[in-house]
Amino acid sequence: MPAAIPKTTLPALRKAPTGIEGLDQITFGGFPRGRSTLIAGGPGSGKTLLAMEFVLRGVLEFNEPGVVMTFEETAEELAANLSSLGYDMEALVRARKLVVDHVHVERREIEETGEYDLEALFIRLEHAIRSVKAKRVALDTVEVLFAGLSNAAVVRSELARLFRWMKDRNLTAVITSETGQNSLTRHGLEEYVADCVLLLDHRVSEQVSTRRVRVLKYRGSRHGTNEYPFLLDANGINVLPITSVGLSHQASTERLSSGIAGLDAMLGGNGFYRSSSILISGTAGTGKSSMAAQFANAACARGERALYFAFEESPAQILRNMRSVGLNLETWIKKGLLTIHSVRPTFSGLEAHLAGMHAIIDRVQPQVVVVDPITNLVSVGETYAVKSMLTRLVDYLKNSGITAVFTNLTVQNDLEQTTTEISSLMDTWILLRDMEVGFERQRVIYLLKSRGMAHASDVRRLIISHRGMEVAPMDGSAAEQQFKEGNRNGDQAKNKIRKAAG
Repeated sequence: MPAAIPKTTLPALRKAPTGIEGLDQITFGGFPRGRSTLIAGGPGSGKTLLAMEFVLRGVLEFNEPGVVMTFEETAEELAANLSSLGYDMEALVRARKLVVDHVHVERREIEETGEYDLEALFIRLEHAIRSVKAKRVALDTVEVLFAGLSNAAVVRSELARLFRWMKDRNLTAVITSETGQNSLTRHGLEEYVADCVLLLDHRVSEQVSTRRVRVLKYRGSRHGTNEYPFLLDANGINVLPITSVGLSHQASTERLSSGIAGLDAMLGGNGFYRSSSILISGTAGTGKSSMAAQFANAACARGERALYFAFEESPAQILRNMRSVGLNLETWIKKGLLTIHSVRPTFSGLEAHLAGMHAIIDRVQPQVVVVDPITNLVSVGETYAVKSMLTRLVDYLKNSGITAVFTNLTVQNDLEQTTTEISSLMDTWILLRDMEVGFERQRVIYLLKSRGMAHASDVRRLIISHRGMEVAPMDGSAAEQQFKEGNRNGDQAKNKIRKAAG
């Protein structure tokens, strides 16, 4: 039997964090320190911004001076573009933390006559690096240097020398390149000499655009291998690390009020579990949004932050409508406890919606989230894609300890079926419907399920008025008479208080 090969403990690959949280997660710490990373992508994919953020965040967050050498945009153009993201490049240059050098390359002046090398570039780069003692370098876009060359051997030789030159100086370099038609990059060569390669993609499906990033290779390090959606917004690049979701969340035993006393009674008298997921289904006009708003209102009354994602109504419309059911949500907005984010589902793709929701949740840090309604997301993608997106959102909320309420529009013939097929992900499923009794339309409520707690199984009335939402027994029962008597007594007590107040 052959002897076992002894294992030795080798030092882990040193990494330079990018400062972009999602990207650092999928690369397990950032880019390889002292080595080169290639960022390939088409026009508008975000490769220049990613390279700039790596250098600028290095200066601002990790005290690592940097050099940016650009072959397309001037320093002034680059500074103006990045100022929209809150970066003051000129201030960093004045503080001698950053060097921005524009190298003008005229393609017509490049001829394949005699030797062609990058020696002049090395001298210029060396001077910039020494002037600020740079640790990070960005070169944007490298193929401009070889625009007039068709000799692949020369291109590959000089690129390999460039990468080796920076590695010998222990520089953490990011180099951007345009993607080619039949290869990763236009020359089809750079990926063979880089230690880490990222591929950025900007695709349009059903007239909706989505940006994605994939770590194509990473020598000496594990890394996420999927495509990950990312956003370009006012805060720069925001990457959604899908690998962070899963079934590792904790199960809280704390209970939260739904904001409706009768519904709490149906849930064993204590309401929902904290960090659980609640689905409210029902036909149009049954009170789904009002019930979700009651829950958000109750959270704010407890001093918790609530975040309301609306896919149908504007914030002003929501505030107006909820006043008719006794909710003054403006109070919580003024106190900073309630945030309403309204957007049309067709504004972006599903992945972009998910990344955007992550970013807003990270910024607001809510204890409660409402998504109203999830049904509208079907207009952006197929059922499987919507379910996948919502699965990742539910996992993310659970892992973050956030209690979430989702509303879902159903049709009369399929009341116990959700359009997005996510009912199995929900801890509590509330069904609202209407029925005709004589010449009167009545709303009813019942619980299809509520995991981990004793709950009512009977159908009850849901009454919506200017006083709010109330749950009552069905007509004709003794409990119904007691309920009405209790309401009368309560109204009489309120009238006495009003009269005493003048």
